[in-house]
Amino acid sequence: MNAMLRPAETDAAPAATTTPTLQAAVTDACRRVAPLWPLAHFVAVNPFLGLTDLPFAEAAQRVAATEGARVTPARRVHAEAIARGEITDADLAEALRQAAPGPHRPADVAELKRHLAGPHDPAGDALPTVLSLAATVHRRDDEALADAQLAQWAASHYDQGQAMWASPWRGLRPYAAWHEQAQRDRRPEIEGWSGFRAAVRALPADADALIAEAATALALPAPGLPLYFQRLLATLGGWAGHARYRDWQDELRGEAGSELAELLAVRLAWELLALRLGGPRLAAAWAGARERFVEHGRDPRRLRAFVVDEIVQHAYEIAWQRPLAAKLVATRAPATEPAPRAPVQAAFCIDVRSEVFRRALEGSLPGAETLGFAGFFGMPVSYVPFGHDTGRAQCPALLAPPLTVHEQPKRSSDSDRATRLAQQRTRNLRAAGWQAFKRAAVASFAFVESLGLVYAARLLLDGFGLARHSPRGRCRDDMEATLPPPEVRLDLATNLLRGMSLTDRFARLVLLAGHGASSTNNPYASGLDCGACGGHSGEANARLAARVLNDAAVREGLATRGIAIPADTVFVAGLHDTTTDALILYDRDDVPASHADDLDRLEQALAEAGARTRTERAARLGLDASPEGLRALLARSQDWSQPRPEWGLAGCAAFIAAPREATRALDLGGRVFLHSYTWAQDPEGRVLEQIMSAPMVVASWINLQYYASSVDNDAFGSGNKTLHNVVAGVGVMEGAGGHLRSGLPWQSVSDGTALVHEPRRLTAVLAAPTEAIERVLAKQAGVRELVDHGWLHLFALPPGGEGLWRRGADSRWERFA
Repeated sequence: MNAMLRPAETDAAPAATTTPTLQAAVTDACRRVAPLWPLAHFVAVNPFLGLTDLPFAEAAQRVAATEGARVTPARRVHAEAIARGEITDADLAEALRQAAPGPHRPADVAELKRHLAGPHDPAGDALPTVLSLAATVHRRDDEALADAQLAQWAASHYDQGQAMWASPWRGLRPYAAWHEQAQRDRRPEIEGWSGFRAAVRALPADADALIAEAATALALPAPGLPLYFQRLLATLGGWAGHARYRDWQDELRGEAGSELAELLAVRLAWELLALRLGGPRLAAAWAGARERFVEHGRDPRRLRAFVVDEIVQHAYEIAWQRPLAAKLVATRAPATEPAPRAPVQAAFCIDVRSEVFRRALEGSLPGAETLGFAGFFGMPVSYVPFGHDTGRAQCPALLAPPLTVHEQPKRSSDSDRATRLAQQRTRNLRAAGWQAFKRAAVASFAFVESLGLVYAARLLLDGFGLARHSPRGRCRDDMEATLPPPEVRLDLATNLLRGMSLTDRFARLVLLAGHGASSTNNPYASGLDCGACGGHSGEANARLAARVLNDAAVREGLATRGIAIPADTVFVAGLHDTTTDALILYDRDDVPASHADDLDRLEQALAEAGARTRTERAARLGLDASPEGLRALLARSQDWSQPRPEWGLAGCAAFIAAPREATRALDLGGRVFLHSYTWAQDPEGRVLEQIMSAPMVVASWINLQYYASSVDNDAFGSGNKTLHNVVAGVGVMEGAGGHLRSGLPWQSVSDGTALVHEPRRLTAVLAAPTEAIERVLAKQAGVRELVDHGWLHLFALPPGGEGLWRRGADSRWERFA
């Protein structure tokens, strides 16, 4: 929070109202909220991000208390899996053995099954708030009224240009803006809140003072404050996540964010108003309920229920891990002589969709080698498109881009560049004005009446999926980015090559393939693009990386660092469209004539690999591999009525950092993040630490986003895509009202009848010595929390060793296969 909290003016304020206590409670509650990225650059985020300091079962209990939501599938889902034999008694026994010891762990499989079949399902109603109690006392839904008013105010306050009439208080901090607006809002009084506006005027004008005053009036014991504040933030839906996103951006810049604390003050104000205007019966009901925030977690029956659910969920995951482990162990080959020089090396993003294409390319071009690396290719830049003043972050959400590059025409003179820049800016202004005219409340009617017929042909083409749309945000081949300074280029190139264990045996042609998706009429389009590129397509990073690695001065510097790139090695950039599986190459005119045949062979192989990949993907989409079925698959990218242009990362279940030899013979079904890593090239473990603290964490974010959206879409997803309406230009609501939704649409995880994404926590496999992995865990507390608290499962494939080893709850390693 920006200012120090002030205690309420009272001679004997309860301990809860002291400044340090309140500050700690507000900070704790706010950090429990996961950020929600806007639609323009939506990325998958672990919705339990603020809970990873808690063991999985404890976090599940807290989520049930604050949101009334589930963190594991409903018990009937697990019971049905046991009945079908998908979870065996052996899996249950192994999960029970691996569970942390404690009084709530069942003694054996029989007792575990008895608890599972019992009537007590741990999910249920969340802890009460003053507003939720008011519904019972007053027999009217005061909570729904407050939610509706809050949602409308938030949409106005955070609007990014979608609304034609901006809020007059947008320039104020959130609480101050709400305070001004609420003093003029007559609806609560119409709905029965007599004296509402006068009560609002009597509230403090400052967020910190409001929090202190509310804490005094609500009289919650200090130990219950963090949970109560978290409960209130949970009622705000995606708006809390949006405010946390704004704080996240401030923190990346080294600033202290207070947006979410301000939003908490707004929600607390409604609690205080409800208490003051609700009468003695409501005050009595609240006095009897508030102790539950202190007593939370003391019911042993409920504690055991969450432990049981986690054990059964782990058994479900073990059932999937066993065959994967058997494959990895069976395909481990002894060290052999280095293979001859590859005709092509192709580096792809670690995205699970790349796994299918990599297999297909290796089958289409004998001898080709494929690699995996985060799709921003080590280029953490803010990319400013030509004719624009601001850029987009082309890097993972964990980073603030330290570099800015500007798009400019290739090989153009200063005068030509200036002319084209003026023309582009004029086009941008016209386009913005045209869009504003079409959206205007009055002009929209005139637009349809006067120009509707002009769009008739386009409407028909779109309606039948025949139109051709330009993918959003793609770079033009006649443009290029400005290069970073020479010394920066050398460091970028060094980190990239070492990061993907490509420091020798370079092919004549090395492809860096970013990825993006094609869809239309899809608010979540950025969610199908490259998460490592900040929710944008990845060709800008691939092109920049290729130019840096082709730079003669950079290669001279690399040679002094022990990385000698042959003179005949050429790097080329491409973009894999994950919706159509077409892979196009950029900057072909920069490839020397000596490599023309190599380039032709590569393009032929890419076309064949795309066809193979489409055939494999068609089955998952319920299409056959006939010409008609494949045409239908391609048409999905242009179909404005298609809620599933592709499956995205649905099914993601594992992360493997290893040499390609460890997985090359395996069909992993597009379910595994594949990161190239060779321990022998990383004796100090620096690359291993980078992999574990960045791409492995991001893979866990994605996995848990899909997991949560599958387990409880009402709480962690965004509902039915066909009912979505874009709100404020930042997110969606379902239907005509309600709060901002978070997470993935139901259509992203289900085919309408069954889940396509089976909810399993990430299985991470590292081809490194267990001692090296432990050194990283000792240094990276956040990663250690994910492992120790059961948010992901960690395995090791020790180089030169035997078997697959698992890190247990007691931090000891044991052989798994």
